[in-house]
Amino acid sequence: MYKIDPAILDKLVSNALQEDLGAGDITTRAIVPSELEASGEFVAKEEMVLAGWPVAVRTFQWLSVNTSSQCFFKEGDTVPKGSILGRMEGPAFSLLSGERVALNFLQRLSGVATLTRKFVSAVSGFKAVILDTRKTTPGLRLVEKYAVRVGGGMNHRWGLADGVLIKENHITVAGSLAEAVSRARVGADHLKKIEVEVTTLDEVAQALEAGTDVILLDNMAINEIKKAVALVDGKVPLEVSGGVTLENVRELASTGVDYISVGALTHSPKAMDISLELKLLL
Repeated sequence: MYKIDPAILDKLVSNALQEDLGAGDITTRAIVPSELEASGEFVAKEEMVLAGWPVAVRTFQWLSVNTSSQCFFKEGDTVPKGSILGRMEGPAFSLLSGERVALNFLQRLSGVATLTRKFVSAVSGFKAVILDTRKTTPGLRLVEKYAVRVGGGMNHRWGLADGVLIKENHITVAGSLAEAVSRARVGADHLKKIEVEVTTLDEVAQALEAGTDVILLDNMAINEIKKAVALVDGKVPLEVSGGVTLENVRELASTGVDYISVGALTHSPKAMDISLELKLLL
């Protein structure tokens, strides 16, 4: 159900290990004989939604092909506090050298999935879909957007080539909202939808008149959003963005909008508390 491009994942893991290992793990090299085998259990120190296990596994496999793994939960499962979520076995040297990188991935991605699940649960009963944004950690977009899906959210654009989103600065350069939409119709792939970001009801009306496919209501007050929903009357999908929190997301969903994009899913999730506890295999 949730897949990560293996080639991109390998590059990501390789870069992360190179960043941490550099010329080598001098502590482990000095202390741990290469022939020792060990088993490591990942322990959830708090309740969380699991995401990133395949990334952790690939981290250790990159260091040693003799690593084996077992996960006791599926991606997207809620893991109770104190649970052993999975186990790795292999050369002790590799487990120790890859520990920090694997935990960084697992803690970060589980944090993204856990926060996403909270937002998704908060809008339960309404049609609004929780979306992520491009406010991702540089270099980690692939796995962070993966974690959003694991948590029950959906992905907005992966990058600038995936869709037309006309923002304030585009309109300024084009001279008007209508002109920006007109240029996008001519210059962009005809299969791509055109979305326009607006901040006022007048701009909502302009976007409708220009024939935009989706309207993004940016940082608009609740009463203005309700008026926008009434004005659009289902003619095109409406997305809300800006200042979305767990405290106000349900009220935003109650207005009848179709999508709510939340930058916090990837730019400020709390990393989950996970430990790796090793023991030697005799």
